[in-house]
Amino acid sequence: MMLPFSAVFHSLGLIVMIVSGLMLLPLALAQFTNDGAAGAFLQSFGLTLTGGTLMWLLFRRFARGQELKIRDGFLLASLAWIVIPAVATLPLLMVIPDLSFTDAYFETMSGLTTTGSTTLSDLDKLPASINFWRCFLVWIGGMGVVVLTVAILPMLGVGGSQAFKAETPGPMKDSKITSRITQTAEGLWAVYVLISLACTISLCLAGMPLLDSVMHTFSIMGLGGFSSHDASFGFFDSPAMEAVAIVFMLIAGINFATHFLAFSNRNLQSYVRDMEAHAFWLLMLISVFLAAWYLWHLNTYPEFLTALRHAAFNVVSIATTTGLATVDYNLWPTFVPVLMLFLSCFATCAGSTGGGIKMIRAQLLLKQSLGELRRLIHPHAQIVVKLNGQVFPGRVLYSILAFVFLYVISIILLTFLMLFTGCDIVTALSAVLASINNMGPGLNLVGPSTTFAVLTDFQTWVCTLAMLLGRLELFTLLVLFHPEFWRG
Repeated sequence: MMLPFSAVFHSLGLIVMIVSGLMLLPLALAQFTNDGAAGAFLQSFGLTLTGGTLMWLLFRRFARGQELKIRDGFLLASLAWIVIPAVATLPLLMVIPDLSFTDAYFETMSGLTTTGSTTLSDLDKLPASINFWRCFLVWIGGMGVVVLTVAILPMLGVGGSQAFKAETPGPMKDSKITSRITQTAEGLWAVYVLISLACTISLCLAGMPLLDSVMHTFSIMGLGGFSSHDASFGFFDSPAMEAVAIVFMLIAGINFATHFLAFSNRNLQSYVRDMEAHAFWLLMLISVFLAAWYLWHLNTYPEFLTALRHAAFNVVSIATTTGLATVDYNLWPTFVPVLMLFLSCFATCAGSTGGGIKMIRAQLLLKQSLGELRRLIHPHAQIVVKLNGQVFPGRVLYSILAFVFLYVISIILLTFLMLFTGCDIVTALSAVLASINNMGPGLNLVGPSTTFAVLTDFQTWVCTLAMLLGRLELFTLLVLFHPEFWRG
């Protein structure tokens, strides 16, 4: 007997079982620190493992012999990113008094999508294991739970490539850096872990306590701005720590395939050839100095070096969609926060842990637009769009145009939904942009000095949907609503 999508639910059961295993880390920390949350993590582990095992066993017989097809990959990726945040809420609901499921789900969705927006306050008073779990979700979500599954569960077989392609961000999902998709996922995760270790060691050397270093490494490498302190990164007030964070945020904003090739070949040629990374670095450099000059010029900070320090950290943090903050930039002259919000829409590279439409899409659209201007002057000219020496066919360019159109329409519709509920325009637009770009804090009522707890439940769910759309890059989720997806 064959059940539709039984292979999807069988694989989803495996993913949920993996999530239960991830809970053992904060459980061990809770036991070690005796922070009072060990019982919650133990119960959550048991419930999650039982649920995942039951799903896996229930669909095992029906899934035998079935492979994940293209549409199965889309469904699995979407279901994984919907179900896992729900499972991840269990420790929060058990430990934090009066926390609603809406706020708990928003919190875990924010972590897994590497958004970093929070509805929680008094973070300094939370059990260490709860803060660890929140930040750990960012780190896991950065490279992707589905990618992790493909890396460590070869039992998904060839069909695992469909889940990998559906979940992996960027416009070129068919490119491989190794011959086998499992090997690719393992390679990316290996690089991710090594760079994360380097980040933790660097933060420790800069003077940050070990546990804080680990948690902030999770946020920095996942480019999601969860912190263990209400004051975010400003709690430490350390130029050395901020410098370390800036360096690793810039590293995490680059395509991890580029890092993988640099590690594999033991040279820097992959960075030299990556024009997307060059554009990213150049944009960051110009934006930081522009923001610093503007803040100094308007006397927000009387000394240029002070302006440069705060501009460098916060511009890079928001542009890379990390969302950590050292000051309340909501109080800065409007130009700079809006510039930062704008940069979050496209600055990071495809294949990084950042959000937005990605730099490569912006580059290709710019080249396509300039090509169309040339075509007006020379109607019969053959205009070719090239980047990194690669010619991009019309199919890719049309796909990018469609993606950007859906991205803009999604922002407009979700913003109108927020406005319909009585939200002011600055809060509404910035909350939607922060969510769909997986950036973290917005402006006005949802700025860096406040939390998303000010929103109503409906507004919170709107932002939750925006986070999911942004992390799965629209197509993976929206394709499920096309009637042909469910036929045949």
